[in-house]
Amino acid sequence: MTTNAVPSPGAVRLDGDVAPSGAGVPDSVVDVPRVAGLVRELLIALGEDPLREGLLDTPARVAAWWRDFLSPDPSATLTCFTETRASDQLVVVGGLSVWSLCEHHMLPMKLEGHVGYLADGRVLGLSKFGRIAQHCARRLQMQERFTCQLAEAVATAIRSQDVAVLVRGVHLCMSMRGVRMETARTSTVQLGGRLKTDPVLAQQFLTLTTAGQRGPG
Repeated sequence: MTTNAVPSPGAVRLDGDVAPSGAGVPDSVVDVPRVAGLVRELLIALGEDPLREGLLDTPARVAAWWRDFLSPDPSATLTCFTETRASDQLVVVGGLSVWSLCEHHMLPMKLEGHVGYLADGRVLGLSKFGRIAQHCARRLQMQERFTCQLAEAVATAIRSQDVAVLVRGVHLCMSMRGVRMETARTSTVQLGGRLKTDPVLAQQFLTLTTAGQRGPG
């Protein structure tokens, strides 16, 4: 079996082109010195001494983390390959585990994505699914929006709406605050194209992505 790379413009840049409107600014510039100053002020407001040994470098470390987390690599490309023998084949990639931040409480949420699509003579490089998931996750986010963005980004890359996404999430805003239900899991599903209109295909996707699963731990 021969696989040939699709020449440019077959490669799609992993930047704003794969993020729908209202998705936030994935490549935002973080004012690191200002964030460090705000963290220092927060420590003071919490009754802590930012000059004590254990906290002396904390503001700088926290600011650097925000910069790194909110600055995914915008230069990555999503390369598709031609493969005529993969026509109408259901491809499912699972275990796309990423961390994101709940935009309501700014607490972490661990998301595990599963993506399925119908190959129609074009296949997306397997490692690219992880890059898409990371790109969509590294911002203030909602699981529901993340699910839609992941589906739309894959659809853009393969030039087809025959895409399905299932995401399971563990939200610290629910497990460590409020009702504090540590075992709670949230599932979201986005179906498009034939994976939405064909119940057999939809069931195949859900069966492959739900067998023996209970979400990220």
